Amino acid sequence: MGGKTRAMVERIILVLGDQLNEQISSLDGADRATDLILMAEVRDEASYVLHHPKKIAFTFSAMRKFAAQLQASGWSVRYVRYDDPANTGSLPGEVSRALSDTGAAQVIVTEPGEWRLIHAFQDSPVPITLKDDTRFLVSHHDFESWAQGRKSLRMEYFYREMRRKTGLLMDQGQPVGGQWNFDADNRKKPPKGVQPPPPLYFPADGVVGEVLELVGSEFAENFGALHPFDFATDREQALKVLDHFIEHALPSYGYYQDAMLIGENFMWHALIAPYLNVGLLLPLEACRAAERAYYQGQAPLNAVEGFIRQIIGWREYIRGIYFLQGPDYVTGNALNHERKLPAMYWGGPTKMRCMSEAIGQTREMAYAHHIQRLMITGNFALLAGVDPHHLHEWYLAVYADAYEWVEAPNTIGMSQFADGGIIASKPYVSSGAYINRMSDYCKSCHYKVSAKTGESACPFNLLYWHFLDRHRNRFGNNPRMANMYRTWARLSEDHRITVLREADALLASLDRSEVV
Repeated sequence: MGGKTRAMVERIILVLGDQLNEQISSLDGADRATDLILMAEVRDEASYVLHHPKKIAFTFSAMRKFAAQLQASGWSVRYVRYDDPANTGSLPGEVSRALSDTGAAQVIVTEPGEWRLIHAFQDSPVPITLKDDTRFLVSHHDFESWAQGRKSLRMEYFYREMRRKTGLLMDQGQPVGGQWNFDADNRKKPPKGVQPPPPLYFPADGVVGEVLELVGSEFAENFGALHPFDFATDREQALKVLDHFIEHALPSYGYYQDAMLIGENFMWHALIAPYLNVGLLLPLEACRAAERAYYQGQAPLNAVEGFIRQIIGWREYIRGIYFLQGPDYVTGNALNHERKLPAMYWGGPTKMRCMSEAIGQTREMAYAHHIQRLMITGNFALLAGVDPHHLHEWYLAVYADAYEWVEAPNTIGMSQFADGGIIASKPYVSSGAYINRMSDYCKSCHYKVSAKTGESACPFNLLYWHFLDRHRNRFGNNPRMANMYRTWARLSEDHRITVLREADALLASLDRSEVV
């Protein structure tokens, strides 16, 4: 306990594994002389879903390094390791144990990003004070005020308010370049021969090595490869990842952010989401670094605007939705989908090259970029009628950047339309044509993306029309889907019957756990 006696500890500051920054609100006003910081690796947090081993290793490594940083800064830290024989296995249990050992009178924690933990602290037998998470730019109250009275909660309008609030890419109250959004420029497929820059890799040091040994022993059965492990695990390394992206990838990030190529796991993406979500990086510092690159002529406006929009627009908006909608949001199932998650999501065989690539990459890297998640694995689950809560738990488990405040709205709302349209004005569904346009996956697939029916027909083609047909009552009058339904109506009746029959057979194969 950093040398403190029982009588000296007045307050316990609980720091969670995704709050690894000295600017967190729980440390604001804390006293190094009388306060004790508590951090704990506990079973409940490591196992409430089957987390990817890389995610667990990243979190534990970053926690241990941050605890050491706090101690070096003069804080007294009580750090409970996962394999400590006295570990109670839960955060409330470790709080109670620390209170019993120290006699402290108060416990303070920055608000967690999951209702599950908020409720656990609220129901704790000892009072725990939750403080607002000031790492985010918009408080719950401010988001509620923005949302109040609006017919629809579209991110674009929220984003514009955030640009005004932060001043990012603004010139005398107007957006730089004369428009708010340059997304139309950001949907290109990379030309042949263009090579994305390789990411930074960080070899395991002593701290990481100890954690890898622990995780390899305790979580060997979890989905995902632990090795190789090369994440940044402290703030200095995370800042290097940000700098590397700004210099090498940001200039082309905008144009190719939606593209997918076999063998290129990271493309031009920033790879900073895990570090933002645990606190090793802060959102404004990342945005300002990108903004400087634009003003210094190092990156085009479409790339910089797109990157900034993801952080101050989408990231803040998604968190606002999660807390505005409340703890029942994750149970949404507006389309009444009930199919179980196919075995291919857990590494089972599949003949679809796009699914094999996206899920294989997820298994190896605990990473896939937003289009792989939305338009490959999410699109297939939506077309196939998978229970959205099953998919939600899968995404929460398998990605290193997944925390419920950010993952659940992206899955329940954006990907699966399970919230009935709170986030998206239409479901994000596509046939194989979109995947073929944005990737090279289809060229080496068992199926033919050009085949609409028959044994070689791309499953996305069959399921796309099946989805539209079975949900006609809900979406038939949606103006954004009118062209889709007109196209379906123009097809011959025989063709429509064949498509629906073959899609039914495909879904029956999934239900029988056959390889698709």
